Amino acid sequence: MSNISIIGTGNMARTIGARAVAGGNTVEVMGRDQSKAADLAKALGGGATTGEWGTAPAGDIVIFALLYDGVVPVVAQYGDALAGKIIVDISNPFNSTFDGLAHREETSIAQEAAKAAPASASVVKAFNTIFRHVLEKGRPDVFIAGDNAQAKASVEAFIESLGLRPLDVGGLKMAHWLEGAGVVTVGLANHGVGNLDFALSITELPV
Repeated sequence: MSNISIIGTGNMARTIGARAVAGGNTVEVMGRDQSKAADLAKALGGGATTGEWGTAPAGDIVIFALLYDGVVPVVAQYGDALAGKIIVDISNPFNSTFDGLAHREETSIAQEAAKAAPASASVVKAFNTIFRHVLEKGRPDVFIAGDNAQAKASVEAFIESLGLRPLDVGGLKMAHWLEGAGVVTVGLANHGVGNLDFALSITELPV
């Protein structure tokens, strides 16, 4: 099992934290509002603890469960406290009309986070193509991207502990296209599917 720190106290932090605890992982919650972090840790149970905002996370895997515009500034704020850590970015940088990305260049929040992180840290993109309640109640595939094979293996093991299937899409530059896939899920929800009760998945032909 994995040692996980979750930075954030919102719905995705709660959902990932709950699945992490159920999967036997050690969970630490960190939030700007210490009382909210403590309340979430208590609600998660399973020995979940609360860390102090800005200090070195206890977990080897640090999940940034923040809105996209907060990820890079918080990575920069934590600075050397993230040395040697695996940083997981789950954000979606949607534009104001939810039909494109907020950044115009071929980059991603995960790639920008990697620039702000210590050189010894590794960034992995994951979970961004899954609506929260589907992650809570279903068994969706989890697409991941990253440059460090060992870091991706650790994240894959964590995802498997949640009872989910990790699928590696390649290096960290592929995080841009995973963010684009997040846009596709919103388009499907608004048009072809017509609801939020689905996730993108891979269907393999029988051998």
